Amino acid sequence: MPRINLLPWRDELRTYRRNQFYVALGGAAVCAAAVIGISYLIFDSIISHQKGRNNILQEEIEVLNIKIEEIIDLEDKKDRLLARMEIIEQLQRSRPGIVHVFDELVQTLPNGVYLTSVKQMGQRLEIAGSAESNTRVSALMRNIDKSDWLMDPDLEVVEVKSSRSGDQGSRASEFTVFAVQASPEESEEDFE
Repeated sequence: MPRINLLPWRDELRTYRRNQFYVALGGAAVCAAAVIGISYLIFDSIISHQKGRNNILQEEIEVLNIKIEEIIDLEDKKDRLLARMEIIEQLQRSRPGIVHVFDELVQTLPNGVYLTSVKQMGQRLEIAGSAESNTRVSALMRNIDKSDWLMDPDLEVVEVKSSRSGDQGSRASEFTVFAVQASPEESEEDFE
């Protein structure tokens, strides 16, 4: 039987297949590198586009923050102006009240009572004066209690002092009375 040597043919086939494998491996490596490179470029483009959008949003946020600060400042100014307007309205409403208080003081003052000072702190009045007797101070307090514009009389001090030296000198009672200013409802409606 003749012997055929097939080894060189097998070696050539083996070499050919090995070369094809290396070519395919190289092609796959090149394709993978191309895919990775393209992916990197695409993601880099997406990221840079998003950063641009973020920068635009950040600029708009800064503009809106400035506008918000302006709005807050305007609201503060508005609140201050409204508070001033409220104070002015209260003063306008209470303006005729002091006239009524002084008129009531004159009407409640009995004969023989003289006022030396009248001080007002908020709604509270401090009335100081002198009277010929303690009964006249009592009459003043009763009149204040009956008054429409004054209420809650409170006697703080009564001191008896003689106005002249000697036996024939008259004696005067110096007093301090506190009262609260009131404003009747019907009178407020007349002025509004």
